[in-house]
Amino acid sequence: MKWPINWYEGDTLDVAKRLLGHRLVHVVDGKRRSGLIVETEAYKGPDDKAAHSYGGRRTERTEIMFGPPGHAYIYLIYGMYHCFNIITAPEGTPQGVLIRALEPDEGIEDMASARFGKTDITKQQYKNLTSGPGKLCRALAITMEQKGLSMQSDELFMEIVSDETHLSQRYEITAGPRIGIDYAEEAVHYPWRFYFQGHPFVSK
Repeated sequence: MKWPINWYEGDTLDVAKRLLGHRLVHVVDGKRRSGLIVETEAYKGPDDKAAHSYGGRRTERTEIMFGPPGHAYIYLIYGMYHCFNIITAPEGTPQGVLIRALEPDEGIEDMASARFGKTDITKQQYKNLTSGPGKLCRALAITMEQKGLSMQSDELFMEIVSDETHLSQRYEITAGPRIGIDYAEEAVHYPWRFYFQGHPFVSK
């Protein structure tokens, strides 16, 4: 069952934790590629110096962040790696959650082909398949083409995982500083990265 759109709206830190353990699905050429979310980061601009929308910065790139919750915000880093985020705050408040890592779930051969150009991959390659924001976007074929999509679309969406099979039954949720934001002054230290402690697909 898909997450209803109102599940994405709330305190961004709460939503970042709520997303953990649920299934992100991208349907590519009629075939599902999916993974269970094991790591997220919250971004609470305009007061968060690590956020693209810090200071209320509103540009063509960040316009999606000012829109309604439950939509995809995607951007490029280093001109080559896509990062996938979900908008979480009410319209006009530019906040969102970066999906940092997944446990591969469906379409693993297609993901392996996208990442490594082959389906017969080593254990180490499997471990690295979706263990980072750029890696998971490459594996799931998430690009700028999906920017702005509603998470209620038939192409890109979240599915609820039942309590009985949820990863929280085996892993404890831990919080710590976000990664790769050395420019963000005091925001470097905010414990707004959430992940399943000890899960093999966590990025760091």
